[in-house]
Amino acid sequence: MALLTDLLGPMRDLAIVIATVALASGLLWVADRWLIQRRAHKARHRPLRQLTMIFFSLTALVAVVLSLPMDADVKKELLGLMGIVLTGIIAFSSTTFIANIMAGLMLRSVESFSPGDFIQAGDYFGKVTERGLFHTEIQSEDRDLVTLPNLFLAANPVKVVRSSGTAVSCDLSLGYDVPHQQVEDLLKEAALRAELEDPFVQILTLGDFSITYRAAGFYRNVQHLLSKRSALRAAILDELHGAGIEIVSPTFMNQRKLPDGRKFIPGVRATGARAKEASAIFPETLLFDKANRAQRMEMLESKRVEIQQALKDWPGDADPESPEARAEQKRLQTQLTISESLLAREKEKEPQ
Repeated sequence: MALLTDLLGPMRDLAIVIATVALASGLLWVADRWLIQRRAHKARHRPLRQLTMIFFSLTALVAVVLSLPMDADVKKELLGLMGIVLTGIIAFSSTTFIANIMAGLMLRSVESFSPGDFIQAGDYFGKVTERGLFHTEIQSEDRDLVTLPNLFLAANPVKVVRSSGTAVSCDLSLGYDVPHQQVEDLLKEAALRAELEDPFVQILTLGDFSITYRAAGFYRNVQHLLSKRSALRAAILDELHGAGIEIVSPTFMNQRKLPDGRKFIPGVRATGARAKEASAIFPETLLFDKANRAQRMEMLESKRVEIQQALKDWPGDADPESPEARAEQKRLQTQLTISESLLAREKEKEPQ
C-alpha cells in the first residue's frame, strides 16, 4: 500500500503539470484564434493582439511554474529568476525593443497612414501592406517586401500620398534658345494628354546652361500612380518632339559629321490600337498585390462592422413589424452575407 502511494504521488503531480500545460496551451490557442478572427485583418488592432498574446503567454508560463512539484521556496526563487531574466532582457534591448513598441503605439494613435497607402520614408517608397507592433511592412515598386522598424518611421519624416488624389509631376531641363512660353504651353498640353486635371508648369531654376521646368497636374486615382507618372513623361516626349524641340543637354557634343540643321529627335510613330491597349495595363496590380489585398480587406472589414452595427441598432425608432423595417433588415442581412463572403475569399488569396 505504501509503495502504491509512493507511485501515485509523483504520477498525480506529473498529471497536474501535464494538465496545466495542456490547459494553458489550449487557452492560448483559443485566444489567438479568437483574436485573429475578430481583429487580424484590421491592421490597427494587430499591436493590441500581439500585446494581449504576450500577456497571456507570460501568465501561462507562471501557471506552469506554480504547478511544478516543488517546494514553495524553490518556486519563489524560480519565479524571481524569471523576473530577473525578463527584466534584464528588457533592459538590454530597451533601446530597440521598447522603443519600437512605443513608436508603433504612437503611429497607431496618429493614424497618418493605413494599409494600401503609398508612403515614403527616407529612401524607401512603397505601398503599406502590414502594420505590426514592432515594424511596418511596405511593398516596393519592384514588388519586394521591405520591413521598416517603427522607430525608424517615428524618427524620420513620412510622406503619405493622400487617397483623395495627388499631384503627378515631371522635371526636365531645356536650353535658353527655346521660348519658355512655348515650353509652358506644350507641357500643359502634355499633362492634359496624360489625363491630369488642372495642369500647371513651374520654372524651378535658371541654370548656367539650361532652364529647369516642372510639369504637373492633379490625379485622383492614386492606385495607378506609377503608370500615370510614366504616362506624363511619355506625353512630354511626344509633345516636345512633335513641336521640333530637342531634349538634349546644352553641352551635348557629337563628333560625327552630320548635315547642318540635323535635330536629334526620334521619328514619331503612329499610335494605334496596340498603344491604347498597352496604356490600359496597370503594373501596380502586379507590383502591389499584397498591399492592394490588405487595403481591400481593411475596407471589407470596415463595411462588415458597419453593417453589424446597423443590424444591432435595428429597427431604431421604426416599427419592427412594418414592411419597410422588415425590408431594411433583409437588405442589411444580405449585405452582411456578401461582405463576409468577400472577406473570406480575400483571406484565401494569400499572395506568393
